[in-house]
Amino acid sequence: MLRRIFTVGGFTLLSRLTGFARDIMLAAILGAGPVADAFFVALRLPNHFRAIFAEGAFNAAFVPAYAHVSGEKGEASAKLFANHIFTLLFVSQLILLALALLFMPQMMSILAPGFTDDPMQRGLAIELTRITFPYLLLITLVTLYGGILNVMQRFASAAAASIFLNISMMATLALAAFFPTAGHAAAWGVLISGFLQYFLLAGDLALHGGLPRFAPLKLDEDVRAFFRALGPATLGSMGTQLALFADTIIATFLPAGALSALYYADRLNQLPIGVIGIAIGTVLLPEMSRQLTAGDDAGARASQRRAFEFTLLFSVPFVAAFLVVPDEIMRAMFARGAFTRADAISAGTTLAAYAIALIPFVLIRSAVAPFYARKDTATPVKAALTGVAVNVVLKVALMGALAQVGLALATAAGAWVNLLLVIFFSVRAGYLGFDRELSTAIAKFVATGLVLAAALGACAHFAPAYLAQLPALRSEAMLALLIVVGAVVYAAALLILFGPRWIKRLLRG
Repeated sequence: MLRRIFTVGGFTLLSRLTGFARDIMLAAILGAGPVADAFFVALRLPNHFRAIFAEGAFNAAFVPAYAHVSGEKGEASAKLFANHIFTLLFVSQLILLALALLFMPQMMSILAPGFTDDPMQRGLAIELTRITFPYLLLITLVTLYGGILNVMQRFASAAAASIFLNISMMATLALAAFFPTAGHAAAWGVLISGFLQYFLLAGDLALHGGLPRFAPLKLDEDVRAFFRALGPATLGSMGTQLALFADTIIATFLPAGALSALYYADRLNQLPIGVIGIAIGTVLLPEMSRQLTAGDDAGARASQRRAFEFTLLFSVPFVAAFLVVPDEIMRAMFARGAFTRADAISAGTTLAAYAIALIPFVLIRSAVAPFYARKDTATPVKAALTGVAVNVVLKVALMGALAQVGLALATAAGAWVNLLLVIFFSVRAGYLGFDRELSTAIAKFVATGLVLAAALGACAHFAPAYLAQLPALRSEAMLALLIVVGAVVYAAALLILFGPRWIKRLLRG
């Protein structure tokens, strides 16, 4: 399990690092003005639909179903099942794409109503979204292929695919002078990356004999079982994405730059979510599905517990850093070119608000895994929709006084409600138990986080006086110093509070 987590996490980390390089180019070329806001709307809309129909609901329903069919009925039945799902998925996404392209002006009026007062920005957003929206069809097929590969215990290509998004966008941004605007360059980079990701995963599957083909539309028992699981999963994903849609809608009414601040803060926040939370959840779901199909309930519980410990081990440093030194991080990462120091401060405050919920963000994939592995997609929906309700109500209440920071705080509150309810349902069902050992480990992680936060705060307070003598790159030097100090302090706190035996057991486990 650990090797597979590091495979997914390593490629995801590489994706995030190239993503930061891409975002540095975006910040320097687009800045945080009207063109940037129009592009981020164009990027968010297909991504929201992708999260609803692809990565969110689809993976939750497909991976356990495919693992079950493969384990119970053999590879031939699994391939036939994949062919049926591929055909249905392709047809549905093609219809959605046609409707979106046809009714894009009406869609923009609903999803970005704040652009109505600026016809030029609205027209630009419509034009850019028409370029980016076909990306949804391609990335949905990528998600299907990735799910099949994950059940085959092949994680590398699916984890590496998103690197092409960053490379493609950087290439088109480098040629921005040849496009009408830099927003057009970035939008075409998104679309081109969809084709690159598709061919990467299609090639991997073809090499291993698992590439789905078109098949007659047939609702056999396996397909019907898949749709019974997909319905609640889609509802849950839709609820979460509606909350994110609310961010986009509300932010279009806020001053220029609010959407951009949300974007850059979320990009940093997504680093631990992707590298830790999604990587561990991606490996955990097929693993628990196989264990439960084999009747190994104890092994499934042990896998989830170990996933929880890994998640906390790697996410605590990000929580401490994003809460204590967000401005220093934003200045070092993005404050150059068209992205000003004032923009960095705005995005840094938003990042700190997001960081309040970083623990539920990274834990939720592992927390819902025992339900999805048992083909129970309905129970997590109850928690998700409750969290969404809290989220949306707080967005409306906080947007006036706190602007985009209020939106981030509302997202954080909803995420905590979601996670706590999922854990409650899991404990009640007997899937998860909080014994003394796990409770003690959580308390120790809290203590290490507090020690690390104090060290980072002290470093940020005293170091600027010494770094002021540098002729250039002071922000970058500060970030490097914070990383070194944080790594040393966190490692020492772990050794003192947990001891080397616990760390060795976790890594061997």
